[in-house]
Amino acid sequence: MTVRNPSAHVDSWYSQSAAPAPEHPRLQGRETADVVVLGAGLTGLSAALELAQAGRSVIVVEARRVGWGASGRNGGQVIFGFGCEQNKIAAMVGPALSRRLFDWSVEGVRLVRERIAAHGIDADWRDGHAHVAIKPRHIDELKAWQADLAENYGYDLPWWDRDQLRAQLDSPRYLGALYDPRSGHLHPLNYTLGLARAAVAAGVRIFEHSPVLSLERGARPRLRTADGEVQGDFCVLAGNALVHGIAPELDDKIMPVGTYVGATVPLGEERARGLIRNHMAVADINWALDYFRLSADHRLLFGGRASYSTLPPPNLPGTMRARMTRVFPQLRDVKFEQVWGGLIDISLNRAPHWGRLGDNVYFAQGFSGHGVAATGLAGRIVAEAIRGQAERLDAFARIPHRNFPGGRALRTPLLVAAMAWFKLRDALW
Repeated sequence: MTVRNPSAHVDSWYSQSAAPAPEHPRLQGRETADVVVLGAGLTGLSAALELAQAGRSVIVVEARRVGWGASGRNGGQVIFGFGCEQNKIAAMVGPALSRRLFDWSVEGVRLVRERIAAHGIDADWRDGHAHVAIKPRHIDELKAWQADLAENYGYDLPWWDRDQLRAQLDSPRYLGALYDPRSGHLHPLNYTLGLARAAVAAGVRIFEHSPVLSLERGARPRLRTADGEVQGDFCVLAGNALVHGIAPELDDKIMPVGTYVGATVPLGEERARGLIRNHMAVADINWALDYFRLSADHRLLFGGRASYSTLPPPNLPGTMRARMTRVFPQLRDVKFEQVWGGLIDISLNRAPHWGRLGDNVYFAQGFSGHGVAATGLAGRIVAEAIRGQAERLDAFARIPHRNFPGGRALRTPLLVAAMAWFKLRDALW
């Protein structure tokens, strides 16, 4: 195997700072395994690792490179819960099941920590995450959330008032924070590459540069590429926003959304730590939110621009810099060295969409921008179902999901219009 060329991934601070990793061969000819997996991101690798550790033979087929998609270029925040508020999940499935789903989401955060330790993954893990309030109504929302988490989910989080927050975060923008010491942040590409190494060590075979063209269902499902095919007793679809047409009944349940992150020039340790003294990750609770954290080499990594049309916004570096200086006016002299983006998959209700098609094709999608912890959990739960323990997957399958309205022609314009309203709400109320 040859050492990975960083330019093989989308240019980002992550790809430039990633640890060396082996390249995997292209799929050629026919291969068989107990389980075949589409997608070498966090979901697919998590499922593959769990299954290999249980003694199953596994082949993972990846269109580009390990971690090429959202798994390797996201904001790096590892947070409990899912893409929608837990009270919305409770309204859909009832309080008892909602509590179980929430507890499993906390397991997802713990699983990231456990895998880093078990497999010696150098992913720059840092403890701590804060959801911050910009407006008085945000304070009310966060305190209501705090009470709900404590009373209904047994998850106690401290409230920081403005002075307590300012002692850790040198920004005049925020009025308070809900702080979680158990959540955190990491280098997502290094974590994904580390999972791939662990999976290969457990016996998983990975094929890169092998886009899947079709899925043939049946007693032994088959994934076909231009140069080969893989067949197994079970199939896992883990391509999320980057897959279309393989299982058409899944396509209309999710929408690809562009999201963007920038890395500043190095700030130096003293200046960087002056911004975020406890090294936590931070996110506000606007619909069009900002989120940020410090890197291991003392940059500010700042995300906060989404495109619901999937087209990159005009003057993206300038827009990102304007958002950054609203948070940190003291960084007016600082520029972004790199800005990058990619597609995430959102479901209509922002809840996870995990389940099975027939008896032997499994899927996990709809992470809705909240996937670093949830993807690992999804992989574990899909692997459990393949091994005959489907209780947890069946629980997630009880979450109802509808197609995006408008069909293929109108669903993107309708979503763009809806998001414009939410952004206006952020600005005016």
